[in-house]
Amino acid sequence: MSLRSPLSRARGLGSAKDGVHHWIWQRLTAVALIPLTLWFVVSLTTHAGADYAAVRAWVATPHVAVFLSLYLATLFHHSQLGLQVVIEDYVHTRWVNLSLLLLVKFSHVLLAAAGIFAVLKIALGPSA
Repeated sequence: MSLRSPLSRARGLGSAKDGVHHWIWQRLTAVALIPLTLWFVVSLTTHAGADYAAVRAWVATPHVAVFLSLYLATLFHHSQLGLQVVIEDYVHTRWVNLSLLLLVKFSHVLLAAAGIFAVLKIALGPSA
């Protein structure tokens, strides 16, 4: 016995028609964050107690800059997706819902861009 209407079975669409896409991206970013977070934590613990110049030189290496940029992009995208779901589920006033969604989206893009810019500035800038 199915609770779906015949029309929804024929179309194969959910109520919002894009929930599966959002769900898949949330899971993909979560899976991608597992090795990236492990790499980040291990890397930081190996550099515990290092001076500023050593950490700056480490960030300036090409593979580290790429992994840090991937980590920041994935982390902020995953966070934005999660907050979007919370806002859509629990904020019922339409204008507040839309305002919060825009604020969350723009703030996450801004923070991710600032973090990636900082990494690239260290990686591509003159070594100190």
